[in-house]
Amino acid sequence: MSNLDYLLSPKIIRDGAKKVFEASVQGKTHFVIHPERLNFTLEYVLETIRQNYPDLKIPFHSRWGHFRPGGEDRSKWLDAKIKELDPLERARVKLDLVIPSVLLDAGAGAPWKYKEAETKKNYNRSEGLGVASFHMFMKGAFSSDKKSLKSDALGLKNISEHDIEQGFQVSSGNPLVGVQGRVRLLNNLGEVLEKNKTIFKDGRPGNIIDYMIAKHGKTFAAKDLLRAVLDGLGPIWPGRLTEEGVNLGDIWNHSQLGKIAFHKLSQWMTYSLVEPIEEAGLKVTGAEELTGLAEYRNGGLFLDSGLLTFKNPDDATKSWAPESDLIIEWRALTVYFLDMIGEEVQKSLGKSPSEFPLAKVLEGGTWWAGRRLAAEKREGGGPPLNIISDGTVF
Repeated sequence: MSNLDYLLSPKIIRDGAKKVFEASVQGKTHFVIHPERLNFTLEYVLETIRQNYPDLKIPFHSRWGHFRPGGEDRSKWLDAKIKELDPLERARVKLDLVIPSVLLDAGAGAPWKYKEAETKKNYNRSEGLGVASFHMFMKGAFSSDKKSLKSDALGLKNISEHDIEQGFQVSSGNPLVGVQGRVRLLNNLGEVLEKNKTIFKDGRPGNIIDYMIAKHGKTFAAKDLLRAVLDGLGPIWPGRLTEEGVNLGDIWNHSQLGKIAFHKLSQWMTYSLVEPIEEAGLKVTGAEELTGLAEYRNGGLFLDSGLLTFKNPDDATKSWAPESDLIIEWRALTVYFLDMIGEEVQKSLGKSPSEFPLAKVLEGGTWWAGRRLAAEKREGGGPPLNIISDGTVF
C-alpha cells in the first residue's frame, strides 16, 4: 500500500484512534478514560436501538434519514417525479441530491430552524438542514437552468450566499453558522465536477455511479466507494494537509502524535451513496470496514455518559478549533469507542459485523443516544464542548 493509499483508507483512521487511546491511557492527552462507564454507555445505546428500531430493521446512518423527519419520507416525493426514468438515471438524480446535501450538513448552530411550507412544521439541526437542502434541490437550485432535478458544475459554481440564505431561511433572527463555508464547498464542488471528467463525465455528482461501474463492475466494496469519494471530492476541502499534490481533507497534525485521520464527511457521504446505488441494482459490500463518524453527537455521547472526562474541567468552557490537539484527541477517541461499542452491540444482538455494520449501530443507537443524552443534560441539546465551526468539518 502506497503512503497515499494508506492516508485515504479506513486503516489510517483506526490506527490514529488507537494511538490516541494509548496516549490517553498513559495520561498524555486532554482526556481521562473511565472504563467503569463503558457498560452504562453500551446499555444506553442498546436501549436507544430498541426504542428506535424494535424490529432491528435499521437503515445505514446516512443523509437519507434527514429527509424523513416528522413522519414524512420526502424521498418518495422525489420518486414520484422521477418514476419514468431508467434505474441508473434515477440513481444519478438521487446522488445529485444527496452529495450537495451532505456538504451542507455541517453544524447549524442552536438558534437556526427551517419552517417547511408543506408540513407547516419547524425542523432544526441536521434534519432542518436536510429538509432545506431537499427543497432547494426540488426547486432546481443546484442546476444550471435553476429548474431541473439535477446538480451540475455550472449550477453549483454559481451558488451564492444569497441563494443559501434564501434556501435556508436565514435572517438576523434565524442565523445559520458557516454560510460562507457552505457556499465555498458547493462552489468548489462545481469546480471539481467541471475538471474531473474521469469520475464526473457529464459534470454531475451522480456520475460517480458510472465511474464505479466502469472501474469495478456492478459489485464493489464500500472502501472502494470511499476512495472514489476521496479522489473525486478531495479537492473541494479548504487548504489543509496535502500529499503528492493531493488534498488530504479531514486529516490533522497532532503536535505529539503526527497525522490523525477521520474522513468524517467523506464516510458520511459514502454511507449516503449506498442506498441509491443499491436501488439501481448494484451491490456494495464490506460496509463494516468503514469507521464510525467522529462528530459531535457520537463524541458527545462519550463525554455525556462519563466514559470520557476532561483532565482539566475548565476545558469544557473554552472554544476549540478543529485543528486543536484537544478536538483531534476527542474525535479519535470517538472512533475508538465507536468500534468498541459497535462490537458489543453486535454481540448483544447476535449479529455479525457484516449483518450489522457500524453504519447501523450509528443510525440505530450511538447518534441518537448522543442526542438524547445532550437533551437531558443541556437546554437546547447542544454538544458538551464548544467547537469553532467554519461549516466544513462538523
